[in-house]
Amino acid sequence: MGKDFYQILGVSRGAKADEIKKAYRKMALKYHPDKNKSPGAEEKFKEIAEAYEVLSDENKRVIFDKYGEEGLKSGGMPGGAGPSGFPGGAGGFSGFSSGGMPGGTFRFTSSGGGDPRDTFFKVFGTNDPFSQMFNFEPMDVDSSSGDDDSMFDGVRSRRGGANGFPQFFGGAGQRGGLGGFGGGMGGRQHVRQDPPVEHDLPLSLEELSRGVTKKLKITKQVLNGSGQERSEEKVLTIEVKPGWKAGTKIRFPQEGNQTPGRLPADVVFVVKEKPHQCLRREGNDLHYTATVPLKLALTGCSVDVPALDGNIIRTSIKDVISPQFTKRLSGRGMPISKTPNQRGDLVIHFNIEFPQTLSSAQKVVLQQTL
Repeated sequence: MGKDFYQILGVSRGAKADEIKKAYRKMALKYHPDKNKSPGAEEKFKEIAEAYEVLSDENKRVIFDKYGEEGLKSGGMPGGAGPSGFPGGAGGFSGFSSGGMPGGTFRFTSSGGGDPRDTFFKVFGTNDPFSQMFNFEPMDVDSSSGDDDSMFDGVRSRRGGANGFPQFFGGAGQRGGLGGFGGGMGGRQHVRQDPPVEHDLPLSLEELSRGVTKKLKITKQVLNGSGQERSEEKVLTIEVKPGWKAGTKIRFPQEGNQTPGRLPADVVFVVKEKPHQCLRREGNDLHYTATVPLKLALTGCSVDVPALDGNIIRTSIKDVISPQFTKRLSGRGMPISKTPNQRGDLVIHFNIEFPQTLSSAQKVVLQQTL
């Protein structure tokens, strides 16, 4: 009976590509032979790579789901046999070659394409996973909004080398042991990464007040196992937290294009506040300017302020309103992102309308009154 690649990676048969990649990352780090010296770790490392190579490839996965491991060995049909095994080693993993869509010919090859370290490099961009090179930042996402913006296409960045491997110390795809690549022991891999690719993320004050989930579609170039490029669409999900300010950056590590010799650039979205029709934001406070006639400024009035939740905030003012007068409503401003149960203030300013003309009698009354 053939191997169950889903069981090897600990994922369900309906697992999505991201789940499969995450499971591979976790297990590959655990059983990497440069770190794990226990008996059987190296063979497990090869087996994990074999499972990932099959399940991460749509065509191979279709054949495996239908016919199992034997179907892959026999060119997409059950019952056949074919060579297996890493070159010169245990574990049963070898490279695959394919021609076309599901149902085409798939066969094991015994060439060097089956090295599990190649698979590791393809996923991590390094064969020295313990050099503290990477800073992966997981994103917490929510699906409370159905927004689907297709405004961010052609995100550019780089990764890999010839056939997806970097060029170190005078050679493409040369590897050493832990801490050494092609140059022997003691060398350290230094794969350069392009600068972050930034895009604006325009948000209204209403969205920044209540929080919202944005789904942003990007199109990028990725490398297959033979180093060939293909376009891939991906939806990045951003959970906008209540109280975020303009300039807040949301980083998606290494989601840029893959090109030989470089790591993919990080994709960064920068929050931009859309202008509001009535309100203006300063820090955590909201500001509103009300226009009142001179008579009400002197005798008192009520002011209606449109709130971000669609309601109206009515406040009564009994003081004399001068041009410098402001009314501050505590806790009616923007949420404070680090403590969202607290809010800034709503500050009301006043624009006083003066009459264009006054009659002689009105002037007399004012003079006697004031």
